[in-house]
Amino acid sequence: MLNDFKAFIARGNVMDLAVGVIIGGAFGGIVKSLVGDIIMPIVGAVFGGFDFSNYFIPLSSVVTADTLEEARKQGAVFAYGSFITVSINFLILAWIIFLMVRGVNALRRQVERREEKVAEAAPPPPPPADIALLTEIRDLLAARQGS
Repeated sequence: MLNDFKAFIARGNVMDLAVGVIIGGAFGGIVKSLVGDIIMPIVGAVFGGFDFSNYFIPLSSVVTADTLEEARKQGAVFAYGSFITVSINFLILAWIIFLMVRGVNALRRQVERREEKVAEAAPPPPPPADIALLTEIRDLLAARQGS
């Protein structure tokens, strides 16, 4: 069983997945900072100080705080502002990944076109010496039979 597990872990797909998860986690931090530190302040400025993070509905009469953090300490809250922020984070991340995949696909198509042009322009390679010799013998025999 241990050998099967080692074989499973040693597969390229598992290692690729592990690298993808690690890079994805780091990329998630970048997107979180992009949204929280750059995009949301701009959205807030456009909408007159609009800040999604502190939008909530108290689910208890005990909750009287003005900030989400303090309200959570007092009791249950429906934090729809956090949901909006996470949704915006997701949309930005999905858009960035879409642009990356689109760029890679365009680059791949460009490389394939170049390779096709090179393949069309290049003359076929000469046959190996043994094939050339056999072809010459065949032609000589065909010439003798025709005369």
